[in-house]
This record gives sequence, structure tokens and C-alpha cells, in this order.
Amino acid sequence: MTDNILNALTFDVEDYFQVAALAEAVQYDDWPSMEYRVEANTDRILSLLDHAQTKATFFTLGWVAERSPALVKRIVAQGHEIASHGYSHQLIYNQTPDVFREETRKSKKILEDITGQAVTGYRAASYSITQESRWALDILCDEGFTWDSSIFPVHHDRYGMPGTPRWPHRLKTDNGHELAEFPLSTLKLPGYTLPIAGGGYFRLFPYWFSQWGLGSINRKGQPFVFYLHPWEVDPGQPRLDVKWFSRFRHYNNLDVCEARLKQLLSRFQFTTMTQVLRGRGVLDN
Repeated sequence: MTDNILNALTFDVEDYFQVAALAEAVQYDDWPSMEYRVEANTDRILSLLDHAQTKATFFTLGWVAERSPALVKRIVAQGHEIASHGYSHQLIYNQTPDVFREETRKSKKILEDITGQAVTGYRAASYSITQESRWALDILCDEGFTWDSSIFPVHHDRYGMPGTPRWPHRLKTDNGHELAEFPLSTLKLPGYTLPIAGGGYFRLFPYWFSQWGLGSINRKGQPFVFYLHPWEVDPGQPRLDVKWFSRFRHYNNLDVCEARLKQLLSRFQFTTMTQVLRGRGVLDN
């Protein structure tokens, strides 16, 4: 039976113009002048979760929280969990440790000042904690984080740490700290590890395949983590002029994503990341 397994439902709260796939068309300095759609799209997701009576973890970008503190408060008021998605959505391996520390501390303070609660969970922009940027894990521990969901145990052009554990576990950092890690969910196929955790993969694969793949994780007795972005339920977002592959990655099947999410919510049991990690015994109560 898989129906009693609680899975982690997560949303990365960022706007369409902040994603790495569109960075060739939009610079950081352009962000304030872009059409701002993240608030309405996140409210759409909150309404959907309220109807499904489901709680989730919202990894919220500090840049967004600064502009939409009332949105962060609405997320908390509905019983969801707030975690950090950093401040400026930059790839960690392109930052220095000092810059990463400064941004991590800044975004954590913004979220804690708005919510009045400790923020102890983190997810890197574009899952950019890799072998090259493992040093970031020690900085997270230094800054008071107790759990992370940034590591994707796959080969990918932008992220990935192949060969690392696929299930929730206690991770030891290079400097000897410990952190609860919930890696992004994957399917083990002959000779290949396939990402199945959501986002662009959820839009690319047929819905039946995503449901089967995620269900296969539960059938092994393990929880999966699912992620989505608010812009992925927004087919009306502006189309930016980028190369065909980036265009495909970002815009593919936006029109069916919300309906698929509703199906997923009716098929599996979900809760916050902290609740799943505590239930698995990898995070202290």
C-alpha cells in the first residue's frame, strides 16, 4: 500500500523572468521593470491547495518576499511552511562563498522578519549545489539551516550530483556539520537515473508516466518530493525571445500543468517538507 505514505509538496516562489532558462533575455537589473506575476500565480496555487486540503512548503525568493510581504503572510496564514530559496536566484557555483553567505543571511532575515518564525529549510536556485559548490552546505549550517533540498542525484547541464543518495538522509558536510537532505526525486532505470520530481519534467512527460514514476517510489516504501513554480500554472505569461531549447524548457505544456497538478493532488498524500523529514527520522522534532 502506498496511500499512507506522506510525500513532500514544494513550490519555488519566483517569477517567470527570474529562471535560469531565460537568463539570456533578462538581466538581474531588468527585474524591476518586468511584468510582475508571481503574486497572482502563487495565490492561484494557494486556492488550489485550500480546495484540496493539502499543506506544502514554499521556498520563497528573498527578492520576491521584499516586494510581496503580504503574500508571504498569506502562505503562513493558510498553514503552509516557508523556506528559503536564496535572494537573487543566482547559480551558487557562479558565486563566491562570501557573496553566497551574504545573500543567504539576507534572505533568511527577510523571511523571518515577515513571518516571525525561524526559517530553517533551504533550496538552491536551479539546484546549484553541486560537487563544485559543496562548500555552500557548510555555510547553510553556519547560518542556522537544519535541512536542505538542493541536491539532484542526476547528470544535467546545469545541476546535479550523480551517485549521491536518492532518499532522505543525514548529510555530513566537508567541515563535519550535519544537515537533513531531501534530494530531488529520481527513477533508477537501466544505466540511467531519470529526474521525476516535477517542474519541467512534469510538463514534458505524459501525466500517466509521472504518476507511475512517483508511485513507484512510494511502492518502494519511500516518500518523493515534488516541486513546481507559480509561473508553471500561468500560460498567459509574456513570451521572451530566447533560443529554441530554452523556449522549449520554459514554455512547454504550460497550458496543462495546473490540471495535472490537480490530478496529482487527488492521487497522492502530501504535506510539508519538515513533516516528511521528521516522520522519516532524519530531522529532529
